[in-house]
Amino acid sequence: MPTGVNPPLVPLGALSPLRSRPAVRNFLEAPPLTPGDLSMVLLVTEEPTDCRMPTVTVERIPAVMHDAAALGIRSVKLFAESEVRDSTGEISLAPDSLMARAVSAAKGAESTLAIMTETCLCAYTETGACYLTDRHGRPDVAATVNVTAMQAVAHANAGADIVGPASMMLATTRGTRIALNENGHGSVSVMPHVIFHSSLYDGYRLTMGATPRMGVDREFQISASKPNQFIEAALELVEYGADMLLLEPALFCADVLVALKSRTLVPVLPFSVSGEYTMLSRTDTETGKRETGTLAGLFTMLKRAGADASITYAALEIARALQDRG
Repeated sequence: MPTGVNPPLVPLGALSPLRSRPAVRNFLEAPPLTPGDLSMVLLVTEEPTDCRMPTVTVERIPAVMHDAAALGIRSVKLFAESEVRDSTGEISLAPDSLMARAVSAAKGAESTLAIMTETCLCAYTETGACYLTDRHGRPDVAATVNVTAMQAVAHANAGADIVGPASMMLATTRGTRIALNENGHGSVSVMPHVIFHSSLYDGYRLTMGATPRMGVDREFQISASKPNQFIEAALELVEYGADMLLLEPALFCADVLVALKSRTLVPVLPFSVSGEYTMLSRTDTETGKRETGTLAGLFTMLKRAGADASITYAALEIARALQDRG
């Protein structure tokens, strides 16, 4: 530059060259959120319901599965209620249970989609607890592990690809892996839930009759103020045989997701739970469509943080919006 010539001053507020031209923005943009980044949640009930959360009957599952596949969604997470409860939760092991029929219907409709299930006792016990208790009312670890492991085998027999111990009783993961291997399902994946305690689950609990009688507290869930405990539990589950990890609720999990992606190679999937669905999306009164832009932003952030996929009740709505956007 010639001596005495000052460089032009950049005016305040000038746009960055990296953002001012569409061609440059498109060139530098990271891979966007796609339907393949989403896993669809289905709450399965025996009869149609009018609840806070959307539900589906077994008869409706094939049509929903076809819609999901056509939109590019690659997996579904199934939860099922039970109208019959007992003190052992063994009703969940029946080959004609609602969950078994739901898995069979989903896999039969779209065999290429990964079918994920929850293995837990809250929807099958009289107490609504995630675990069985002994005669003193204390958690019975051995009995809980046994029934949960047999649930996983029942789901695998019906066609499940991935089973999810959800009680946060860590031994259920090892018990599930052993039971699957011993019953010829060594290729079925185990994806335990790693759970921060939260009121965000209330919509699911009320819809599926899974509210514990002793109150909302779940003894084995982790305080949201203790991320190190959450990370430690997740890594321990990997040692116990977890092939994948489900983190919930998604809103609480960005920091622990980043930490886990640096410390383990197993796939990690945040689960956007019922409270997030009801709070972060709404139905447009004029069009009748659910507006899911905020949820899509959440899942874009989680993808940036390293999520292998995000599990959400809004998968179909978001996938349709992405398709319309082109």
